[in-house]
Amino acid sequence: MDPYMIQLHDHGNLPSVLDVHVNIPGRSSVPGKMKGRKARWSVRPSDMSNKTFNPIRAIVDSMKVKPNPNKTTIALSIGDPTVFGNLPTDPEVTQAIKDALDSGKYNGYAPSTGYLSSREEVASYYRCPEAPLEAKDVILTSGCSQAIELCLAVLANPGQNILVPRPGFSLYRTLAESMGIEVKAYNLLPEKFWEIDLKQLESLIDEKTACLVVNNPSNPCGSVFSRSHLQKILAVAARQCVPILADEIYGDMVFSDSKFEPLATLSSNVPILCCGGLAKRWVVPGWRMGWVLIHDRRDIFGNEIRDGLVKLSQRILGPCTLVQGALKSILHRTPQEFYHNTLSFLKSNADLCYGALAAIPGLRPIRPSGAMYLMVGIEMEHFPEFENDVEFTEQLFAEQSVHCLPATCFEYPNFFRVVITIPEVMMLEACSRIQEFCEQHYHCAEGSQEECDK
Repeated sequence: MDPYMIQLHDHGNLPSVLDVHVNIPGRSSVPGKMKGRKARWSVRPSDMSNKTFNPIRAIVDSMKVKPNPNKTTIALSIGDPTVFGNLPTDPEVTQAIKDALDSGKYNGYAPSTGYLSSREEVASYYRCPEAPLEAKDVILTSGCSQAIELCLAVLANPGQNILVPRPGFSLYRTLAESMGIEVKAYNLLPEKFWEIDLKQLESLIDEKTACLVVNNPSNPCGSVFSRSHLQKILAVAARQCVPILADEIYGDMVFSDSKFEPLATLSSNVPILCCGGLAKRWVVPGWRMGWVLIHDRRDIFGNEIRDGLVKLSQRILGPCTLVQGALKSILHRTPQEFYHNTLSFLKSNADLCYGALAAIPGLRPIRPSGAMYLMVGIEMEHFPEFENDVEFTEQLFAEQSVHCLPATCFEYPNFFRVVITIPEVMMLEACSRIQEFCEQHYHCAEGSQEECDK
Protein backbone atom coordinates (compact mmCIF):
# COMPACT_ATOMS: atom_id res chain seq x y z
CA MET A 1 0.00 0.00 0.00
CA ASP A 2 1.16 3.52 -0.76
CA PRO A 3 2.26 4.88 2.63
CA TYR A 4 0.40 8.16 2.07
CA MET A 5 -2.84 6.57 0.85
CA ILE A 6 -6.06 7.78 2.47
CA GLN A 7 -8.21 4.77 3.43
CA LEU A 8 -12.02 4.96 3.24
CA HIS A 9 -13.81 2.53 5.57
CA ASP A 10 -17.40 1.40 5.21
CA HIS A 11 -19.16 1.31 8.58
CA GLY A 12 -22.33 -0.35 7.44
CA ASN A 13 -25.48 1.33 8.70
CA LEU A 14 -23.61 4.06 10.58
CA PRO A 15 -23.72 7.57 9.15
CA SER A 16 -21.25 8.10 6.37
CA VAL A 17 -17.94 9.41 7.71
CA LEU A 18 -14.50 9.87 6.29
CA ASP A 19 -12.10 7.72 8.34
CA VAL A 20 -8.61 8.96 7.57
CA HIS A 21 -5.38 7.12 8.42
CA VAL A 22 -2.21 8.68 7.12
CA ASN A 23 0.63 6.16 7.19
CA ILE A 24 3.98 7.94 7.42
CA PRO A 25 7.04 5.79 6.70
CA GLY A 26 8.98 4.83 9.82
CA ARG A 27 6.20 5.80 12.24
CA SER A 28 3.79 3.53 14.00
CA SER A 29 0.14 4.02 13.12
CA VAL A 30 -0.89 2.65 16.52
CA PRO A 31 -2.14 5.51 18.77
CA GLY A 32 -0.10 6.14 21.92
CA LYS A 33 3.16 4.70 20.59
CA MET A 34 6.01 7.04 19.70
CA LYS A 35 9.32 5.85 18.41
CA GLY A 36 12.12 6.18 20.96
CA ARG A 37 9.87 7.21 23.83
CA LYS A 38 8.94 4.89 26.60
CA ALA A 39 5.81 6.18 28.30
CA ARG A 40 6.58 7.11 31.88
CA TRP A 41 5.91 9.97 34.25
CA SER A 42 8.72 12.52 34.15
CA VAL A 43 7.53 15.93 35.27
CA ARG A 44 10.29 18.42 36.01
CA PRO A 45 10.29 22.13 36.85
CA SER A 46 11.13 24.45 33.98
CA ASP A 47 14.49 26.12 33.53
CA MET A 48 12.82 29.44 34.26
CA SER A 49 11.54 28.27 37.64
CA ASN A 50 14.94 26.78 38.49
CA LYS A 51 16.62 30.09 37.64
CA THR A 52 14.21 32.07 39.84
CA PHE A 53 15.93 32.89 43.10
CA ASN A 54 14.93 35.45 45.74
CA PRO A 55 17.90 36.14 48.04
CA ILE A 56 15.75 37.68 50.76
CA ARG A 57 13.58 34.58 50.99
CA ALA A 58 16.62 32.31 50.83
CA ILE A 59 18.39 34.07 53.70
CA VAL A 60 15.34 34.65 55.90
CA ASP A 61 13.99 31.13 55.40
CA SER A 62 17.39 29.62 56.28
CA MET A 63 17.49 31.33 59.67
CA LYS A 64 17.09 28.58 62.23
CA VAL A 65 16.94 30.68 65.38
CA LYS A 66 13.75 31.59 67.18
CA PRO A 67 13.03 34.89 68.92
CA ASN A 68 13.50 35.35 72.64
CA PRO A 69 10.21 34.06 74.13
CA ASN A 70 10.41 36.69 76.89
CA LYS A 71 10.40 39.62 74.47
CA THR A 72 7.75 40.61 71.95
CA THR A 73 9.01 40.41 68.40
CA ILE A 74 9.62 43.74 66.66
CA ALA A 75 9.92 43.40 62.89
CA LEU A 76 12.12 46.08 61.34
CA SER A 77 12.39 43.92 58.24
CA ILE A 78 9.07 44.17 56.41
CA GLY A 79 8.73 46.77 53.67
CA ASP A 80 4.95 46.89 54.01
CA PRO A 81 3.76 50.15 55.60
CA THR A 82 0.36 48.67 56.49
CA VAL A 83 1.61 45.94 58.84
CA PHE A 84 1.21 47.77 62.14
CA GLY A 85 -1.94 49.72 61.27
CA ASN A 86 -0.40 53.07 62.19
CA LEU A 87 -0.25 54.35 58.60
CA PRO A 88 -3.74 53.93 57.13
CA THR A 89 -4.45 55.27 53.67
CA ASP A 90 -6.60 58.39 53.36
CA PRO A 91 -10.41 58.04 53.59
CA GLU A 92 -10.68 59.55 50.12
CA VAL A 93 -8.71 56.60 48.77
CA THR A 94 -10.95 53.97 50.36
CA GLN A 95 -14.06 55.92 49.34
CA ALA A 96 -12.84 55.93 45.74
CA ILE A 97 -12.70 52.12 45.78
CA LYS A 98 -16.16 51.88 47.35
CA ASP A 99 -17.58 54.19 44.69
CA ALA A 100 -15.97 52.18 41.91
CA LEU A 101 -17.42 48.97 43.34
CA ASP A 102 -20.90 50.43 43.84
CA SER A 103 -20.99 51.82 40.30
CA GLY A 104 -21.03 48.31 38.84
CA LYS A 105 -18.94 49.58 35.90
CA TYR A 106 -15.70 47.80 36.68
CA ASN A 107 -16.55 44.12 36.96
CA GLY A 108 -15.43 43.04 33.50
CA TYR A 109 -12.17 42.78 31.61
CA ALA A 110 -10.33 45.97 30.74
CA PRO A 111 -7.80 46.29 27.91
CA SER A 112 -4.55 44.63 28.91
CA THR A 113 -2.82 48.01 29.15
CA GLY A 114 -5.65 49.43 31.29
CA TYR A 115 -8.74 51.51 30.64
CA LEU A 116 -8.01 54.47 28.36
CA SER A 117 -9.63 56.84 30.86
CA SER A 118 -7.49 55.47 33.72
CA ARG A 119 -4.30 55.78 31.70
CA GLU A 120 -5.23 59.36 30.86
CA GLU A 121 -5.60 60.12 34.58
CA VAL A 122 -2.09 58.80 35.30
CA ALA A 123 -0.69 60.75 32.35
CA SER A 124 -2.45 63.90 33.56
CA TYR A 125 -1.09 63.45 37.09
CA TYR A 126 2.56 63.04 36.04
CA ARG A 127 2.86 65.14 32.90
CA CYS A 128 4.79 68.40 32.98
CA PRO A 129 6.36 70.64 30.34
CA GLU A 130 9.76 68.96 30.81
CA ALA A 131 8.27 65.46 30.48
CA PRO A 132 4.98 65.45 28.53
CA LEU A 133 2.79 62.36 28.75
CA GLU A 134 -0.32 61.09 26.99
CA ALA A 135 -2.50 58.06 27.65
CA LYS A 136 -0.59 56.15 24.95
CA ASP A 137 2.57 56.59 27.05
CA VAL A 138 1.05 54.76 30.05
CA ILE A 139 0.67 51.03 30.67
CA LEU A 140 -1.11 49.98 33.85
CA THR A 141 0.34 46.93 35.58
CA SER A 142 -0.26 44.61 38.50
CA GLY A 143 1.90 46.55 40.92
CA CYS A 144 5.27 48.17 40.32
CA SER A 145 6.88 44.73 40.35
CA GLN A 146 5.09 43.77 37.15
CA ALA A 147 5.99 47.12 35.65
CA ILE A 148 9.66 46.32 36.26
CA GLU A 149 9.20 42.83 34.83
CA LEU A 150 7.61 44.18 31.63
CA CYS A 151 10.41 46.71 31.16
CA LEU A 152 13.17 44.15 31.62
CA ALA A 153 11.40 41.71 29.31
CA VAL A 154 10.93 44.26 26.53
CA LEU A 155 14.47 45.69 26.69
CA ALA A 156 16.68 42.65 27.23
CA ASN A 157 17.14 39.25 25.61
CA PRO A 158 18.73 36.16 27.17
CA GLY A 159 22.48 36.60 27.06
CA GLN A 160 22.35 40.38 27.36
CA ASN A 161 23.03 42.21 30.63
CA ILE A 162 21.46 44.91 32.77
CA LEU A 163 23.11 47.19 35.33
CA VAL A 164 21.58 47.34 38.81
CA PRO A 165 22.54 49.15 42.04
CA ARG A 166 24.46 47.53 44.88
CA PRO A 167 23.01 47.65 47.48
CA GLY A 168 19.74 47.36 45.64
CA PHE A 169 16.27 45.87 45.51
CA SER A 170 16.74 42.13 45.03
CA LEU A 171 13.80 41.74 42.62
CA TYR A 172 15.83 43.15 39.73
CA ARG A 173 18.17 40.17 39.87
CA THR A 174 15.38 37.68 40.59
CA LEU A 175 13.42 38.72 37.50
CA ALA A 176 16.38 39.16 35.16
CA GLU A 177 18.12 35.88 35.92
CA SER A 178 14.88 33.94 35.56
CA MET A 179 14.77 35.30 31.98
CA GLY A 180 18.38 34.38 31.24
CA ILE A 181 19.58 37.99 31.50
CA GLU A 182 22.96 38.62 33.13
CA VAL A 183 23.05 41.09 36.02
CA LYS A 184 25.97 43.43 36.63
CA ALA A 185 26.00 45.45 39.85
CA TYR A 186 27.29 49.00 40.09
CA ASN A 187 28.33 50.36 43.47
CA LEU A 188 26.60 52.94 45.64
CA LEU A 189 28.92 54.83 47.99
CA PRO A 190 27.83 55.08 51.65
CA GLU A 191 30.36 57.83 52.35
CA LYS A 192 28.59 59.95 49.70
CA PHE A 193 25.08 59.20 50.97
CA TRP A 194 24.76 56.34 48.50
CA GLU A 195 25.56 58.21 45.30
CA ILE A 196 26.56 56.02 42.35
CA ASP A 197 30.22 55.31 41.65
CA LEU A 198 29.88 56.66 38.12
CA LYS A 199 33.31 55.61 36.89
CA GLN A 200 32.77 52.03 38.02
CA LEU A 201 29.25 52.09 36.53
CA GLU A 202 30.51 53.15 33.12
CA SER A 203 33.25 50.50 33.18
CA LEU A 204 30.57 47.77 33.33
CA ILE A 205 28.87 48.80 30.07
CA ASP A 206 29.57 46.67 27.00
CA GLU A 207 27.92 45.81 23.69
CA LYS A 208 25.52 43.45 25.46
CA THR A 209 24.21 46.02 27.97
CA ALA A 210 20.47 46.37 27.44
CA CYS A 211 19.53 48.90 30.14
CA LEU A 212 20.56 50.75 33.27
CA VAL A 213 18.29 50.43 36.34
CA VAL A 214 18.17 53.56 38.51
CA ASN A 215 16.23 53.39 41.78
CA ASN A 216 15.51 56.82 43.27
CA PRO A 217 14.54 57.25 46.10
CA SER A 218 16.28 54.06 47.10
CA ASN A 219 15.25 50.80 48.66
CA PRO A 220 17.19 49.78 50.79
CA CYS A 221 19.19 52.98 51.34
CA GLY A 222 16.56 55.68 51.82
CA SER A 223 18.78 57.94 49.71
CA VAL A 224 17.59 60.64 47.31
CA PHE A 225 19.80 61.70 44.41
CA SER A 226 20.45 65.38 43.82
CA ARG A 227 19.62 67.02 40.51
CA SER A 228 23.31 67.32 39.63
CA HIS A 229 23.98 63.65 40.34
CA LEU A 230 21.00 62.57 38.23
CA GLN A 231 22.34 64.70 35.39
CA LYS A 232 25.69 62.91 35.64
CA ILE A 233 23.91 59.54 35.47
CA LEU A 234 22.02 60.70 32.38
CA ALA A 235 25.30 61.84 30.81
CA VAL A 236 26.71 58.32 31.15
CA ALA A 237 23.57 56.82 29.61
CA ALA A 238 23.61 59.32 26.74
CA ARG A 239 27.31 58.81 26.07
CA GLN A 240 26.94 55.03 26.01
CA CYS A 241 23.49 54.97 24.32
CA VAL A 242 21.95 52.87 27.09
CA PRO A 243 18.23 53.27 27.94
CA ILE A 244 17.17 53.68 31.55
CA LEU A 245 14.62 51.80 33.66
CA ALA A 246 13.77 54.32 36.39
CA ASP A 247 12.25 52.66 39.46
CA GLU A 248 10.47 55.61 41.09
CA ILE A 249 7.96 53.76 43.27
CA TYR A 250 9.09 56.00 46.18
CA GLY A 251 8.88 59.14 44.05
CA ASP A 252 7.83 62.20 46.07
CA MET A 253 8.39 60.28 49.32
CA VAL A 254 11.25 62.55 50.36
CA PHE A 255 11.84 64.45 53.55
CA SER A 256 11.54 68.22 53.84
CA ASP A 257 15.26 68.84 53.45
CA SER A 258 15.41 67.03 50.08
CA LYS A 259 13.72 67.27 46.70
CA PHE A 260 12.66 64.47 44.37
CA GLU A 261 13.53 65.06 40.72
CA PRO A 262 11.78 62.71 38.28
CA LEU A 263 14.56 61.47 36.03
CA ALA A 264 12.60 62.00 32.81
CA THR A 265 12.29 65.75 33.50
CA LEU A 266 16.06 66.17 33.23
CA SER A 267 16.72 64.74 29.77
CA SER A 268 15.08 64.75 26.35
CA ASN A 269 17.84 62.60 24.85
CA VAL A 270 17.84 59.39 26.92
CA PRO A 271 14.82 57.08 26.48
CA ILE A 272 13.38 56.17 29.88
CA LEU A 273 10.84 53.65 31.08
CA CYS A 274 9.65 54.91 34.46
CA CYS A 275 8.01 52.46 36.89
CA GLY A 276 5.72 53.61 39.68
CA GLY A 277 2.46 52.81 41.43
CA LEU A 278 0.11 53.36 44.34
CA ALA A 279 1.78 50.96 46.77
CA LYS A 280 3.95 53.19 48.93
CA ARG A 281 2.89 56.82 48.56
CA TRP A 282 -0.78 55.94 48.99
CA VAL A 283 0.02 53.11 51.46
CA VAL A 284 -1.93 50.38 49.62
CA PRO A 285 0.65 47.81 48.42
CA GLY A 286 -1.93 45.02 48.37
CA TRP A 287 -4.06 46.78 45.77
CA ARG A 288 -1.45 45.90 43.12
CA MET A 289 -1.67 48.97 40.92
CA GLY A 290 1.45 50.05 39.09
CA TRP A 291 2.37 51.66 35.81
CA VAL A 292 5.02 52.14 33.17
CA LEU A 293 5.50 55.68 31.85
CA ILE A 294 7.19 55.78 28.44
CA HIS A 295 9.43 58.82 27.97
CA ASP A 296 10.86 58.79 24.44
CA ARG A 297 10.89 62.28 23.03
CA ARG A 298 13.50 61.48 20.38
CA ASP A 299 11.61 58.38 19.24
CA ILE A 300 14.51 56.05 20.05
CA PHE A 301 12.20 53.34 21.37
CA GLY A 302 9.89 53.91 18.40
CA ASN A 303 6.84 51.74 17.90
CA GLU A 304 8.70 48.48 18.50
CA ILE A 305 9.25 48.96 22.24
CA ARG A 306 5.74 50.32 22.70
CA ASP A 307 4.24 47.39 20.78
CA GLY A 308 6.41 45.00 22.77
CA LEU A 309 5.13 46.36 26.05
CA VAL A 310 1.54 46.00 24.84
CA LYS A 311 2.16 42.38 23.82
CA LEU A 312 3.76 41.57 27.15
CA SER A 313 0.87 43.18 29.03
CA GLN A 314 -1.46 40.73 27.32
CA ARG A 315 0.00 37.83 29.25
CA ILE A 316 -2.16 38.59 32.31
CA LEU A 317 -4.83 40.90 30.87
CA GLY A 318 -4.06 43.88 33.07
CA PRO A 319 -4.43 44.89 36.72
CA CYS A 320 -7.51 45.04 38.97
CA THR A 321 -10.32 46.92 37.23
CA LEU A 322 -11.82 48.22 40.49
CA VAL A 323 -8.62 50.07 41.33
CA GLN A 324 -8.43 51.35 37.76
CA GLY A 325 -11.93 52.74 38.18
CA ALA A 326 -10.88 54.49 41.38
CA LEU A 327 -7.70 56.03 39.99
CA LYS A 328 -9.18 59.40 39.04
CA SER A 329 -10.41 60.06 42.56
CA ILE A 330 -7.31 58.60 44.21
CA LEU A 331 -4.94 60.76 42.20
CA HIS A 332 -6.91 63.99 42.30
CA ARG A 333 -8.85 63.90 45.58
CA THR A 334 -6.26 62.64 48.06
CA PRO A 335 -5.54 65.71 50.22
CA GLN A 336 -2.04 67.16 50.46
CA GLU A 337 -2.36 66.85 54.23
CA PHE A 338 -2.27 63.06 53.91
CA TYR A 339 1.04 63.10 52.04
CA HIS A 340 2.46 65.67 54.46
CA ASN A 341 1.46 63.70 57.55
CA THR A 342 2.88 60.45 56.19
CA LEU A 343 6.23 62.05 55.36
CA SER A 344 6.36 63.92 58.69
CA PHE A 345 5.93 60.63 60.52
CA LEU A 346 8.59 58.88 58.43
CA LYS A 347 11.09 61.71 58.91
CA SER A 348 10.47 61.81 62.65
CA ASN A 349 11.02 58.07 62.92
CA ALA A 350 14.09 58.24 60.69
CA ASP A 351 15.63 60.98 62.85
CA LEU A 352 14.80 59.09 66.02
CA CYS A 353 16.29 55.84 64.72
CA TYR A 354 19.38 57.48 63.21
CA GLY A 355 20.12 59.40 66.40
CA ALA A 356 19.72 56.36 68.64
CA LEU A 357 21.81 54.01 66.48
CA ALA A 358 24.53 56.60 65.78
CA ALA A 359 25.19 56.74 69.52
CA ILE A 360 25.89 52.99 69.73
CA PRO A 361 29.58 52.00 69.49
CA GLY A 362 30.16 49.67 66.57
CA LEU A 363 27.25 50.87 64.43
CA ARG A 364 27.37 53.44 61.59
CA PRO A 365 23.90 54.39 60.35
CA ILE A 366 23.65 56.43 57.13
CA ARG A 367 21.08 59.21 57.48
CA PRO A 368 18.22 58.70 55.00
CA SER A 369 16.54 61.44 52.95
CA GLY A 370 13.38 59.62 51.89
CA ALA A 371 11.54 56.35 51.22
CA MET A 372 10.98 54.05 54.24
CA TYR A 373 14.43 52.71 55.16
CA LEU A 374 17.87 53.38 56.48
CA MET A 375 21.03 51.31 56.28
CA VAL A 376 23.26 50.66 59.27
CA GLY A 377 26.90 49.67 58.94
CA ILE A 378 28.33 47.13 61.36
CA GLU A 379 31.98 47.56 62.37
CA MET A 380 32.57 43.82 62.33
CA GLU A 381 36.02 44.12 63.93
CA HIS A 382 34.22 45.12 67.13
CA PHE A 383 31.96 42.06 67.00
CA PRO A 384 34.49 39.26 66.39
CA GLU A 385 32.17 36.45 67.45
CA PHE A 386 30.04 37.06 64.36
CA GLU A 387 31.29 36.07 60.94
CA ASN A 388 29.11 38.52 59.03
CA ASP A 389 25.92 40.59 58.99
CA VAL A 390 23.75 37.48 58.65
CA GLU A 391 25.08 36.02 61.91
CA PHE A 392 24.85 39.43 63.62
CA THR A 393 21.17 39.95 62.74
CA GLU A 394 20.36 36.31 63.45
CA GLN A 395 21.73 36.57 67.00
CA LEU A 396 20.03 39.94 67.47
CA PHE A 397 16.76 38.21 66.69
CA ALA A 398 17.51 35.29 69.01
CA GLU A 399 18.45 37.47 72.00
CA GLN A 400 16.36 40.60 71.56
CA SER A 401 13.49 39.52 69.25
CA VAL A 402 14.34 42.40 66.89
CA HIS A 403 14.26 41.33 63.26
CA CYS A 404 16.35 43.33 60.78
CA LEU A 405 17.29 42.29 57.25
CA PRO A 406 21.00 41.64 56.79
CA ALA A 407 22.23 43.68 53.84
CA THR A 408 23.68 40.55 52.27
CA CYS A 409 20.10 40.34 50.94
CA PHE A 410 20.96 43.45 48.93
CA GLU A 411 24.46 42.25 47.99
CA TYR A 412 26.08 44.57 50.53
CA PRO A 413 27.60 42.66 53.46
CA ASN A 414 28.21 44.03 56.95
CA PHE A 415 25.21 46.34 56.95
CA PHE A 416 21.60 45.80 57.94
CA ARG A 417 18.40 47.54 56.82
CA VAL A 418 15.85 49.10 59.16
CA VAL A 419 12.25 49.82 58.10
CA ILE A 420 11.08 53.11 59.63
CA THR A 421 7.30 52.68 59.26
CA ILE A 422 6.68 51.09 62.65
CA PRO A 423 5.01 53.00 65.52
CA GLU A 424 7.32 55.38 67.39
CA VAL A 425 7.06 53.52 70.70
CA MET A 426 8.15 50.30 68.98
CA MET A 427 11.02 52.10 67.24
CA LEU A 428 12.25 53.40 70.58
CA GLU A 429 12.06 49.94 72.12
CA ALA A 430 13.80 48.35 69.13
CA CYS A 431 16.67 50.84 69.29
CA SER A 432 17.02 50.25 73.04
CA ARG A 433 17.26 46.51 72.49
CA ILE A 434 19.79 46.93 69.67
CA GLN A 435 21.88 49.08 72.02
CA GLU A 436 21.72 46.41 74.74
CA PHE A 437 22.73 43.73 72.24
CA CYS A 438 25.68 45.73 70.94
CA GLU A 439 26.91 46.58 74.44
CA GLN A 440 26.89 42.89 75.36
CA HIS A 441 28.85 41.81 72.27
CA TYR A 442 31.11 44.82 71.59
CA HIS A 443 34.86 44.23 71.82
CA CYS A 444 37.61 46.77 71.38
CA ALA A 445 39.49 46.20 68.17
CA GLU A 446 43.15 45.32 68.46
CA GLY A 447 45.23 48.45 69.00
CA SER A 448 42.27 50.61 70.00
CA GLN A 449 42.09 49.93 73.74
CA GLU A 450 42.85 53.57 74.59
CA GLU A 451 39.82 54.66 72.58
CA CYS A 452 37.65 52.11 74.38
CA ASP A 453 38.83 53.31 77.77
CA LYS A 454 37.65 56.84 77.13
